[in-house]
Amino acid sequence: MDKNVENIQNFTKKVMENLEKVIVGKRYVLEQVIIGLICQGHILVEDVPGVGKTVMARALSKSIGCSFNRLQFTPDMLPSDVTGVSIFNQISREFEYRPGPIMAQILLGDEINRATPKTQSALLEAMEERQVTVDGVTYKLPKPFLVMATQNPIEYEGTFPLPEAQLDRFLMRIKLGYPQLSDEIRILELQQMHHPIEDIGIVADVEELLAVQEEVKSIFVSPAVKRYIVELVRATRDHQDVYLGSSPRGSLGLFRSGQVKAAMQGRDYVLPDDIKYLAPIILSHRIMVQPASRLRNLSAEQVVTEVLGYLPVPSKELAVKK
Repeated sequence: MDKNVENIQNFTKKVMENLEKVIVGKRYVLEQVIIGLICQGHILVEDVPGVGKTVMARALSKSIGCSFNRLQFTPDMLPSDVTGVSIFNQISREFEYRPGPIMAQILLGDEINRATPKTQSALLEAMEERQVTVDGVTYKLPKPFLVMATQNPIEYEGTFPLPEAQLDRFLMRIKLGYPQLSDEIRILELQQMHHPIEDIGIVADVEELLAVQEEVKSIFVSPAVKRYIVELVRATRDHQDVYLGSSPRGSLGLFRSGQVKAAMQGRDYVLPDDIKYLAPIILSHRIMVQPASRLRNLSAEQVVTEVLGYLPVPSKELAVKK
């Protein structure tokens, strides 16, 4: 096995096993979160309250020893509450930067859609360029930097829907969902005396994560699979029920996450099946469905599924590394 692939597998296995001590019965979701982490992509967790969104973010930061900040978005929050402020020091007679919560390696933005568009926009520069600008001075964010934002898809009163520019900066949108009956019983047992998150420790350090983020870039993506990715994204733009399709960020997201998915499976090359698995969580939130189609209850997820159904898939032989 390729050395890089082996390192990535070892890293994901350690982190996965640690997360499963806290998040029960959601292995496929945890896999998606780890893919986002290694891809250096941000994650939007859209689900009802109480299913473990905040706990998952805290457990992830503890597993790799990252600095962690939690930011509770509210309608009265200002952009400076996110990025920080410059304060005049009367002793030194100079302005000093007081960092905001965004200066963390993992930032949990809880109920992001409760903030006003002005405050939401404070995240745009940070999510794309990994930096913030305060009073004309630019400050680099720490490495790694991951925004994990949550929002409740049911409650709309007092919320501000995320604009397309904000949604597009999230690599993926995932859902935890309610646990199975046996898993919920297991949750009761685990939390009878204390919360299991108190027991988990660091299983992989930041240097290891940064190394894995570089190693995954060497995973082979054949010309046929690259073409399949681009054709898939372009098909969302040409779909009759869509008035805004996926941007090129969707293509890049599929490309990078496909590399991680392949390495997690022990391969040094990406298969079309990797792309098909990832397409719904990476493209759906980038697609705006026509108003008339929404009246027919057509969702963006259904559009992606439909495109995956009719788009020709390259053969495995074309995808395998020569």
